[in-house]
Amino acid sequence: MKTNITFTFCLLFAFNCFAQSYTSYRTGSSFSINTTPQGGSCLMGGASESDEAMQWFLQRANGGDVLVLRASGSDGYNNYMYSDLGVTINSVETIVFNNSSASSETYIHQRIEEAEAIWFAGGDQWNYVSYWRNTSIQNLINDAVMNRNVVIGGTSAGMAILGGHYFSAENGTITSAEALTNPYRTDATVSSEPFLENWFLTDVITDTHYDDPDRRGRHAAFLARIITDNSGSDIVPKGIACDEYTAVCIDDVGLARVFGGYPTYDDNAYFIRPNCELTDMLPETCMANTALHWDKGGVALKVYKIKGTLEGTNTFDLSDWQTGSGGVWEHWSVNNGTFVASAGTQINCILSVDELEKTTVKIYPNPVKSNLVVSAEKPIQTIELLDGFGRIVLKKEVSNMQETTLQMSKLSSGTYFLKVRINNTIILKKVIK
Repeated sequence: MKTNITFTFCLLFAFNCFAQSYTSYRTGSSFSINTTPQGGSCLMGGASESDEAMQWFLQRANGGDVLVLRASGSDGYNNYMYSDLGVTINSVETIVFNNSSASSETYIHQRIEEAEAIWFAGGDQWNYVSYWRNTSIQNLINDAVMNRNVVIGGTSAGMAILGGHYFSAENGTITSAEALTNPYRTDATVSSEPFLENWFLTDVITDTHYDDPDRRGRHAAFLARIITDNSGSDIVPKGIACDEYTAVCIDDVGLARVFGGYPTYDDNAYFIRPNCELTDMLPETCMANTALHWDKGGVALKVYKIKGTLEGTNTFDLSDWQTGSGGVWEHWSVNNGTFVASAGTQINCILSVDELEKTTVKIYPNPVKSNLVVSAEKPIQTIELLDGFGRIVLKKEVSNMQETTLQMSKLSSGTYFLKVRINNTIILKKVIK
């Protein structure tokens, strides 16, 4: 029998009602349990949830406790997650942040530490950013994702905050026409300040409600801003977007499955990146008070557009950002403030995982205790080792040798990612210590 336990603290402590910084609602067991979550991220474009994508999200909690964090609304997710979708979990607890002071509440900290899945509801993403950034909430969520393999997800504003770059909406929303006319408007609040961490979304900016209204133009403007502001660095921003009834579910090895109602409904997800086949990917013109011009002969951006199905059978591989199934390639560009989309061609910039395993780079031993040998069939230029937060912990100039050794004995145990540059191509390998 399901037990419903609702904690509404203003009722329990009426004398403190107006000072209460959060409200909590719990459904299911009143006692948390420890399970081993399977990790991953679920991104939903807004409107109503995709039941199939939400089932994917709940299954990766492995029967544990689900925590819903939001800054408005109430307990609408509790029964839906706990009993309506047919996935067995221990509990669902929704915590509504009534103001920023809730971020210092030890009760909420404890619930994050006990969760196997964390879901971010819709609303105003600036509330999430302003309440949580540079607080214990941010740190605890990141620790849950990177060190405990907790699965996370969100819809609408909850999806908007999940990338390493994000539109914070600090000064309200912005339309495609406005962003293309002036990508540095005061309401084009694109931020790269560290917030929520996830390896496969490190260089990604997400956008939602893509079909209503058309947000392709503003997303292109956001990417133009990021690549321009970080010119001279290794940052190549990417975009993931969903139509309103579409979801992208990314597993722990970076395979993104797209859920939606196609063919009954025209539900799409988009995977966007600057065209790495170009010698110079930077926009021709990206500055304040001037229309964006990012044309490059009509091929400035490479986009893989995928229909979302009930089974989530169409996929895109975020470990190489070029291998997909069930989609079509498009070229996007911006011509003096006018967005243009056209049929595109398959991208060819980074070796696929299959090519990598067959012919390119070998690492051993893996898992590693002290010294990691990196061997390649072609000369290696540079090697970088990144931690789960995407931070460089080791870097080595190899001077075109085909084999070298990284000393990892002083590094903590955990999952790392090796970036090997060969002929100006980046190859990724996962390393376990």
